[in-house]
Amino acid sequence: MATWHDNTEPGLHPDPQQSDRLLVSGDWTFRQAQRLLDLIAGSGKDVQTLDARAITRLDASGSQLLLSLMTRLGLPATALAAKPEHAALIEAVRNSGASLPPSPPADKLLYRILEAVGRWVANAYANILIFLDFLGRTLLSLMESLLNPRHWRVTSIIFHMQAVGLNAVPLVMLLSFMVGAVVAFLGATVLSEFGAQLWVVELVGVAFFREFGVLLTAILLAGRTASAFTAQIGSMKSGEELDAIRTMGLDPIELLVLPRLKALLLTLPLLTFLATMAGLLGGMAVCVWHLDISPEMFIARLQNELSPRHFWVGMSKAPIFAMVIGLIGCLEGFKVKNNAQSVGEHTTSSVVQSISLVILLDALAAMFFMELDL
Repeated sequence: MATWHDNTEPGLHPDPQQSDRLLVSGDWTFRQAQRLLDLIAGSGKDVQTLDARAITRLDASGSQLLLSLMTRLGLPATALAAKPEHAALIEAVRNSGASLPPSPPADKLLYRILEAVGRWVANAYANILIFLDFLGRTLLSLMESLLNPRHWRVTSIIFHMQAVGLNAVPLVMLLSFMVGAVVAFLGATVLSEFGAQLWVVELVGVAFFREFGVLLTAILLAGRTASAFTAQIGSMKSGEELDAIRTMGLDPIELLVLPRLKALLLTLPLLTFLATMAGLLGGMAVCVWHLDISPEMFIARLQNELSPRHFWVGMSKAPIFAMVIGLIGCLEGFKVKNNAQSVGEHTTSSVVQSISLVILLDALAAMFFMELDL
């Protein structure tokens, strides 16, 4: 008598009394998987029924292989005869396999791509509507606060101005100085082939007055400040502090968004000015050390060759970038759900959206000013 540890060799052979019936015997278990695969691969095709009542032991793997054999032979479920205890297991394995979603055919790859694009467009459209709604409510609250000085919350504004602006000054100026030096060095490398190294002054000046000063500052604040706004407001929401604020009859936008937004509107132009000066200083350092252009000559060419409109073109973009960074950072904070993972996801999203939108707006502004010949 076979014990649990005995292994009965699986068998698969035609019934001598009925040629269209296939007899299945032995152990159909995971241990015999390789042997069973060989038997299934060598099975014939002219079979109408499958008699599995001689199977001694059967597990889930053997049931799946038995079903694979039936599929290979093209047999329906009614063509299988098995022991009652084995039939229940085979049916359970068949049902579990049937519940799996079918893999999409390879020829429908285009449909899947179109579906993914459609979902992305629908999600982007919904996010745009949410952003416009939040923008409208923020602007309405901003106008009400401007008309009522008692709602300005000066202490909160000054605190955020220090966190957003003063603490960011060293990083902004250092990065702008290094970028200014790199721009001057690359410009000198290219212009030296034409004997026009002196035009490096105009190159650095135009680059930082119009683009790099405000763009570098906005990108730095998008990564540094937008993420902080999202994490702060998101932590408050996950801790149900926003519900407490509403319960006390206070407006979260007036209490949390406006002080941060006003701080950004005040500090981003100032940081842009400092970044521009630091970039020019970096370019002047390269001109003095490598091109024999004195600081007096550098400053004189800036004054004589560049119009003040370049400076004002760059500064005009600072309030717009401040609005975008502040609104996205605060809005993503309000989207946070009541768990720590959501805080991290929306913090990352706020940084990506802020930087992407700042660069997009800067490109659009560059084309706009170019069409106006400014």
